[in-house]
Amino acid sequence: MGIGKQYVEGIVATYIEAWVTRDPELICTIFTPGATYHERVMGDVIPDRAAIRRYWETKVVGAQANITCRQLSLYVDGSTAIVEWLAEFDDLAQGVRKRMQEIAVLEFEWTMERGYLISSLREYWASETVAVLQAGAPSGSHAL
Repeated sequence: MGIGKQYVEGIVATYIEAWVTRDPELICTIFTPGATYHERVMGDVIPDRAAIRRYWETKVVGAQANITCRQLSLYVDGSTAIVEWLAEFDDLAQGVRKRMQEIAVLEFEWTMERGYLISSLREYWASETVAVLQAGAPSGSHAL
């Protein structure tokens, strides 16, 4: 049995809200306890919800700011969804503002906990620098 597109849109909206607000607790609400997360599909897998939270705390909360994101497209087939979004954020570690376009493949699994949750997320993305952050300036200030 397949998962409804409207339900998946709600999960994706939660993902985007968690990213924009840099909320590791919120991101955990949409993953199964044993979910896997491939931030770079050819790299190491993040193996479960607790590790996803730690990744989120380091990568998103610790190294990104001023995040904007909007969904571009969404396709659902059975328990698999493919979502495309466009985001911009300050990469604090590199001192630049980036634009990223991404496709994520989401696999869903039924749980007694909260219904369908993401059991696997695989990201495929490209990014480009759109501005250099000014040294010593408050986050969000950019120099071109």
